[in-house]
Amino acid sequence: MPPMDARGAALRALQTVLGGETLDAAFAPADEKASLSARDRGFQRLLVLTTLRRLGQIEDAIARCVERPDNLPPRERCVLRLGAAQLLFLGTPAFAAVDGAVEGTRSKSLKGLVNAVLRRLSREGAGILASQDAARLNTPAWLWEQWLRDFGEGTARAIATAHLGEPPLDLTVSGDAAALAERAGAVVLPTGSVRQRNAGSVAELPGYDDGAWWVQDAAAALPARLLLGALAETRNARIADLCAAPGGKTAQLATAGAAVTAVDRDAARLQRVADNLRRLRLHATLVAADATQWSPGALLDGVLLDAPCTATGTIRRNPDIAWHKSAQSSAALRPTQDALLDAAAAMLRPGGVLVYCVCSLDGAEGIERVESFLARRPGFRREPVAPAEVGGLTELVTPAGDLRTLPCHIAELGGMDGFYAARLRALPL
Repeated sequence: MPPMDARGAALRALQTVLGGETLDAAFAPADEKASLSARDRGFQRLLVLTTLRRLGQIEDAIARCVERPDNLPPRERCVLRLGAAQLLFLGTPAFAAVDGAVEGTRSKSLKGLVNAVLRRLSREGAGILASQDAARLNTPAWLWEQWLRDFGEGTARAIATAHLGEPPLDLTVSGDAAALAERAGAVVLPTGSVRQRNAGSVAELPGYDDGAWWVQDAAAALPARLLLGALAETRNARIADLCAAPGGKTAQLATAGAAVTAVDRDAARLQRVADNLRRLRLHATLVAADATQWSPGALLDGVLLDAPCTATGTIRRNPDIAWHKSAQSSAALRPTQDALLDAAAAMLRPGGVLVYCVCSLDGAEGIERVESFLARRPGFRREPVAPAEVGGLTELVTPAGDLRTLPCHIAELGGMDGFYAARLRALPL
């Protein structure tokens, strides 16, 4: 395969994502990685992510210049999308964006159209952007309706706006967070995570080789803390981390001295947990199994269940999710979520603690699953979260006492992923 430039690699990646594959799959091909410099790989990634985050605005802008854009061949349509992203959002010089797009157009009969559309956008783009409702255009209708129902229009707009920016890098630290933040030029969030802006290479950050921290969004770090905070004694506490990969929560539990069993049905993803624990110099027992079928052998003190979900709380990191999922995606997962909750409950000793969490913004995957569980499991009660457990951020605690983070929370500090978590305790016999 001949060497590919950054724009060609971006085109292939965008076609892969819009064809139904994940971002990880789109950026995975080793031949493309080998053909690109680190700088070009960075540009490829920025271009694809920007196009996906702003896809609604880009489509609207192109539709103002092309009578029937849906009739364009898929490749040429993606060429236009990438060219528009460069002109409208990345500040790429017009000659570079237009020439690159025309060169990437295989159909000779369409080169003139691509050239004309992008040159028009280079002239009229600012006016087009000023007339657009960015929050609404970049959010698929099914998600917008869900957010309106669950949060109201003001919060829906705030969530959609948060999804447009590049998220910061958050670290969970095994030692002194303040000391690491000072060394790295980072800040410590109210919840305890260390936030790094413009981090560059993760492996070059202070403390990487020492295993002093691991990458974990500030919101994703909270469920394990809620579990540990409810245990009378964390050292040697017997805990199962279900659906454990990639292992950030397992690392949190192991750092606290718990005897952790990390369970995940995907052996390849479980290997990532093993690799992460090795770098962090931590230990956990790893089990490749379906958590609905696995038994710990003896009743546990705690179970952390990060259930499979639509992951709509992570759209700012994974903008492909918005265009891959649908209103039906959540319904298909609910039986699995219920089965995992029931299996987790059966693993606990009387008085033990279960934390159920999902990185979804859909209440049907969060609070509705918990309410259904409590209705059929009278031996459990909700144990409310106190604001002090989440850095005093009262907006993260629901009226029912559950955790609910939104991408627009702590917006002034860079936001956070969307998570839901409920803490449930098995009643003593």
